Amino acid sequence: MDYEAIREVDPAVADALAGEVDRQNDTLAMIASENHVSEAVLEAQGSALTNKYAEGYPGERYYAGCEYADEVENLAIERAKELWGAEHVNVQPHSGTQANQGVYYAVLEPGDKILSLDLNHGGHLSHGHPANFTGQFYEVEQYEVDADSGYIDYDALREHAEDFDPDIIVSGYSAYPREVDFEAIQEAADATDAYHLADIAHITGLVAAGVHQSPVGVADFVTGSTHKTIRAGRGGIIMCDEAYADDIDAAVFPGGQGGPLMHNVAGKAVGFKEALEPEFEAYAAQTVDNAKALGDQLQERGFSLVSGGTDNHLVLVDLRDSHPDTTGKDAEAALEEVGVVLNANTVPGETRSAFNPSGIRAGTPGLTTRGFDEAACREVADIIADVVDAHDDEDVKADASARVSALTDDHPLYQ
Repeated sequence: MDYEAIREVDPAVADALAGEVDRQNDTLAMIASENHVSEAVLEAQGSALTNKYAEGYPGERYYAGCEYADEVENLAIERAKELWGAEHVNVQPHSGTQANQGVYYAVLEPGDKILSLDLNHGGHLSHGHPANFTGQFYEVEQYEVDADSGYIDYDALREHAEDFDPDIIVSGYSAYPREVDFEAIQEAADATDAYHLADIAHITGLVAAGVHQSPVGVADFVTGSTHKTIRAGRGGIIMCDEAYADDIDAAVFPGGQGGPLMHNVAGKAVGFKEALEPEFEAYAAQTVDNAKALGDQLQERGFSLVSGGTDNHLVLVDLRDSHPDTTGKDAEAALEEVGVVLNANTVPGETRSAFNPSGIRAGTPGLTTRGFDEAACREVADIIADVVDAHDDEDVKADASARVSALTDDHPLYQ
């Protein structure tokens, strides 16, 4: 990727873009919400559709000249329906958060009640955190994972719902390493006459491939991100039954957004096409196998995992038992120095600040895209353990950096 056209106009940006490609090639992307899209998706994202305003929906645009925009959006919609089995799909949200906003706007009024998982226990800002619009516009109560097991206690969730009487229950999480029982949460929603929003932002690809149970056809609304485990153009998606289609579409446009990012919709369409290929099922299954191998090896090295392991694409490490004087930020910074890029993360029962928490979260989607298998992920776990064990030792970090370089050389990304 030489960025010739950009370099002629703006060398500074060209240098930054080239540097980013090198950074991705030379480091291990283990932030659980990140992945590496194909060059085909990159090309779609940089296409001439960036020039086109297409406010409205296919066949009902506010501007002329939308015949190809319509074609691309319809392809994205039909492929999404095939991937997830949804009756109605809106592919216009710019992010997972805006997808959630579309659902709230469609069915809630200010002051209505949301029941969702606490951020420290694996929830998401857009599920009701006070710093987010949801925590400011709605009345929010939050459930937690079981303190001993690290699992969601579905009976306790239902009891909480019956006491709180929410208007909507939110499932789907950003740092929960276990499979979600969407049907159990739907039972809680039914018992309280609440809507059920399943936010599968992290597991869109795992659900599409059938390696995680699907909330489509169970929950009233399913939202997600399109750039994480599904590896499509960056953005959001809303799925629902046909009965809610008009309300959802009106909530996205004109309710919450202006014109869709049509180049981004093209990236979604291309990524969905790739996900419909048989190879994608093998990718998703390998992502989960790799996360289990990563987690097992970290436990062999003495690290504590929230819930004792993983069923999906991520592991959540609680450092308080094995490294009580090391914060998540300490670990994150030391690992970034050697080329392992993951994030500090809160853990259940967090005793530190969210800005300097007690855990780290590590995911395998990006590694799996590069071709990593279980053995390579166990090697990555050993690198993580060595660095966290001695994060002030420059010799240890130099050795770890060399091992990361060997892994990235063996698994090249963009040529």
